[in-house]
Amino acid sequence: MQFGIFTVGDVTIDPTTGRAPSEHERIKAMLAIAQKAEEVGLDVFATGEHHNPPFVPSSPTTMLGYIAARTEKLILSTSTTLITTNDPVKIAEDFAMLQHVADGRVDLMMGRGNTGPVYPWFGKDIRDGIDLAIENYALLRRLWDEDVVTWKGKFRTPLQSFTSTPRPLDGVAPFVWHGSIRSPEIAEQAAYYGDGFFHNHIFWPASHTKQMVNLYRQRYAHYGHGTPEQAIVGLGGQVFMRKNSQDAVREFRPYFDNAPVYGHGPSLEEFTSQTPLTVGSPQEVIERTLSFRDYVGDYQRQLFLMDHAGLPLKTVLEQLDLLGEEVVPVLRKEFANKRPANVPDAPTHAARVAEKSEKSEKSNTAESK
Repeated sequence: MQFGIFTVGDVTIDPTTGRAPSEHERIKAMLAIAQKAEEVGLDVFATGEHHNPPFVPSSPTTMLGYIAARTEKLILSTSTTLITTNDPVKIAEDFAMLQHVADGRVDLMMGRGNTGPVYPWFGKDIRDGIDLAIENYALLRRLWDEDVVTWKGKFRTPLQSFTSTPRPLDGVAPFVWHGSIRSPEIAEQAAYYGDGFFHNHIFWPASHTKQMVNLYRQRYAHYGHGTPEQAIVGLGGQVFMRKNSQDAVREFRPYFDNAPVYGHGPSLEEFTSQTPLTVGSPQEVIERTLSFRDYVGDYQRQLFLMDHAGLPLKTVLEQLDLLGEEVVPVLRKEFANKRPANVPDAPTHAARVAEKSEKSEKSNTAESK
């Protein structure tokens, strides 16, 4: 199982100081956070993609390429790649290039995003959102899987004998997760291709997450990729920790109360009772995270949101120390102990290359008989 962090890259005023970081400071902080993630033993760093204030990560591959040069083991991912408004040809080329730069330590998460105005900014119509996601991803798969592509669709100009360059590293495209909070069509798409499904698991109650993951698992099996238990699932989550839970609540409350995404709404206590947000001690985070398995089953990736709502970099780095030293080692052990043998590990480039080689050998053996 993989553990890591994901960022939305918000530039938010720190309510305790009244100061917001500059865009430059925020970008540099995200780079420092990614490098800290590897230092404390996490597996994954993922960044969102946004094209509007107050967010700064408009070019994820630029950021991840920089991080690739300064890390050795960390898997570099997006927590949203806008499959609706990005050109599939550019996605294919950008992420194949990043694969080579990072020696395979790359995957990505397709999503439609949650900012409606982004569609006309890139010449698209939000009413076509689902159709764009389906058509663009179908083309992307072909661009990675086929050396020469001739294609015609509804939303972009046709391609005639086109080759996307560079080709995926080792002939294996980056692993793809499909992220969705509320769209069953996206869970269906992930299942159809046998890709991973990621539920960000932040604003919705457990019952909703369970419903979406179960839909994906059942449809994954329907398309013949394996049993429902073998589907590849990832979850998000939000945590804030201090050694003492009362200290955590006291320190985090002003950030929660003023955060653009959930401030001035339900109280912190109401929100933590109704969603997976956990504010407390490392032990409380461990217990809450282990409980996710009760309603989604065994899963492959757990990402935490930790650098949001105006929290200063120093505080986020302290959170990562707690996560890496006290929380993740226990979670690794407990999840592994409960994991049935038939549940697959989280996908990695090396494992997928080996799988491809094994299939090729079996095919060649069958042909020779």
